[in-house]
Amino acid sequence: MRNSKHRSETPGPDRSGTNRALLMLFPVVFMDMIGFGFIIPLLPDYADKFGGTPTIVGLLMAVYAAGQFIAAPILGRLSDRFGRRPVFLLSIAGSLASMLVLAFARSLAVLFISRIVGGLAGGNFTVAQSYATDVTDEKNRARGLGLIGAAFGMGFIVGPLFGGVLVNFGFIVPPLAAAGLSAVNLLLVSVILPESLPPEKRGGRKGRSFPLAGLRETLRREPVGDVLIVTFFYGLAFTMFEMIFSLFAQQRLGLSPQLRSYVLAYVGVLLALVQGGGIGLLTRRFDERKLTVFSAAVMAVSVGLWAFSPSLLYLLIVLAPLSVAAGIISTLLRSILTKAVPPDEVGGTLGLSSSLDSLNRVISPAIGGVMIGQIGTWAPGLLGAVLLAGVTVLIWVKLVRSRQALPSGVAVRRCRRK
Repeated sequence: MRNSKHRSETPGPDRSGTNRALLMLFPVVFMDMIGFGFIIPLLPDYADKFGGTPTIVGLLMAVYAAGQFIAAPILGRLSDRFGRRPVFLLSIAGSLASMLVLAFARSLAVLFISRIVGGLAGGNFTVAQSYATDVTDEKNRARGLGLIGAAFGMGFIVGPLFGGVLVNFGFIVPPLAAAGLSAVNLLLVSVILPESLPPEKRGGRKGRSFPLAGLRETLRREPVGDVLIVTFFYGLAFTMFEMIFSLFAQQRLGLSPQLRSYVLAYVGVLLALVQGGGIGLLTRRFDERKLTVFSAAVMAVSVGLWAFSPSLLYLLIVLAPLSVAAGIISTLLRSILTKAVPPDEVGGTLGLSSSLDSLNRVISPAIGGVMIGQIGTWAPGLLGAVLLAGVTVLIWVKLVRSRQALPSGVAVRRCRRK
């Protein structure tokens, strides 16, 4: 009864309009991730140019994430108040500037500046998720967010592949190419991407703090706080793998920049397959919350096996279930989160979620770099597996057994009025 009433009061966009909007958003996210993917597998080599240690590599990743932690909720809420399109333009312009700084970096200090600027501009994935939420209803929300995740994954395929090729022509070439892609992306957003949030739906909750006080306030609200807590601990575990992978592959297996790029592209293919089509099929057949807890369990085992990879072939085998599970759980947590808030808070809430992800990206690479340098290459993976085992239990308690994490946006508004 509640679901049918909610659908009648807040009808979603028509299917053809939704598909058109998502298809126009797809190349924006895809192009952005190609540029990002150019750089990630090469960061250990950029640091090596200036005498950087594994700890320095971890800190380079951490300062980028620190910038995202600050900027993501701000950009998300700005998009709630002023629309998605202008915030896209601002963020992409910042990414372009950061790549130009990176291309001409001649010291570790300038390298750090480029990463900080890139992090501050790196909130447009949050805005893309908000855009997808604007043009979908609750029934096809997971599918819409999965398509955006597929654009992310496909960009992560093409980016590392071409980054590994372009670096053969010099370390200046990948960031210059990424800057060129950002310029093309600016043109795409200016010309083809319509605004998804009409003026009458803008506003959000005025007066909320950025971002820590707003985060504390949101964590106290049920069920949104429960979902964000699960998201935080899942992200803390997964980024122990994600952010330290290139350094792990360099130090443990001796993989070249090209091979590291190809392995990341392989991960991107699996993510794109799951998020581009597989997630829609799975959510039609299985309960979202039970699918989430199963994926977390698979990841716990896979990350533990990854920690002790003895060869490239073993690594590729272990990364298959890990990537599929990551594609499922990351999409479903965002879908669950957007269903727990009213429409005018989606951007800000997704921004807070991205801010938590960014906080994890500050913590995890810094810890992972030290662990690899001081303990061994296996240490970050083992810690990630232990964390994910705990996350599996947490998801079961918070999202499955409690059965309270999926109220509609209308229900949330009614509870607030009371």
